Amino acid sequence: MKKALITGITGQDGSYLTELLLEKDYEVHGIIRRSSSFNTGRIDHLYNDPEILNKKLFLHYGDLVDTSNMNRLLEKIEPDEIYNLAAQSHVKVSFEVPDYTAQVDALGTLRFLDAIREVGLRKVKFYQASTSELYGKAREIPQNEETPFYPRSPYGVAKLYGYWIIVNYREAYNIFASNGILFNHESPRRGETFVTRKITRAGSRIAAGLQKQLLLGNMDAKRDWGFAPEYCDGMWRILQHEKAEDFVLATGETQTVRRFVELTYNNLGIELEWKGKGVDETGLIKTIDLNKAKDLIVYSSNENNYIKNFTKELKPGDVVVAVDPNYYRPTEVDLLIGDASKAEKLLGWKAKTKFEELVHIMIKSDMHKVLRRGF
Repeated sequence: MKKALITGITGQDGSYLTELLLEKDYEVHGIIRRSSSFNTGRIDHLYNDPEILNKKLFLHYGDLVDTSNMNRLLEKIEPDEIYNLAAQSHVKVSFEVPDYTAQVDALGTLRFLDAIREVGLRKVKFYQASTSELYGKAREIPQNEETPFYPRSPYGVAKLYGYWIIVNYREAYNIFASNGILFNHESPRRGETFVTRKITRAGSRIAAGLQKQLLLGNMDAKRDWGFAPEYCDGMWRILQHEKAEDFVLATGETQTVRRFVELTYNNLGIELEWKGKGVDETGLIKTIDLNKAKDLIVYSSNENNYIKNFTKELKPGDVVVAVDPNYYRPTEVDLLIGDASKAEKLLGWKAKTKFEELVHIMIKSDMHKVLRRGF
């Protein structure tokens, strides 16, 4: 039985990766930060299973800013594989907490690598969660492992340090350390402050009469969006490769934030029309067709309440999407689209979930939560 250590186990990727490794009969250890409130929601279905907790899944308190804690955990666990997923990962927030972002995302990676050296784990395999934000002001289209980096946020710059310290320790100390340069990957477990989940959650609440408008920043930004569980499979494949290398994981397609909004509302039976430009742009209801939303509400006991709110609260001409300049970043990343041909050739990995299907999965999940819980 292999042992894996995951930082960021309570995040979107950490939860899916944990499920994957448990299915592969790993013993999984996760590092969580101490909090006065429960923060294990994404793994509670595993954490509350008596057949798994403290038999196959073990949780430990720790933090990437605490070097002594890392050393103790590595000595105690002696993992075969380490997946470093923990980060301050919100790009907009990184402009407001740049020092903390650097401490965790940049120096946290260094501390981990140095702990591996000090403890003497010569055979451990280390996965670093890198990011497409490294490319920032993209120098090539599409972006692959050879594309020059140009990060445009404190988050991107911190991750750039993490990327290069992985390469340096791999070459200097022969540590099996690999970067996974993952483009945007989403799911119903995505944090509610990230734009995709913000869109699907707000859309479901607006349709149910619980919210009036969705406020966004740059709707012209283009991203390469995939399905998170598939990317976690890619992480695992990267560490099973015969040698440590860096890989891009992406779909090879790009869509605007505006298109994500349109598809979200289309799933709810709402066709939008757009008026204005830039900060004055708004999305108005053009038509409403409840039949197009039937598969989102048919299983819910609150279907009648949904229909009542849908027909009474919303009407053509209502402004349901608007731009708030506060959501613009000081420096924008306009276009990201990845070339994952290396991963397909060497790892047998390829993104399978199409963009339209991804949006449907997310809005269906959020609509279900709204109808069941009322928020």
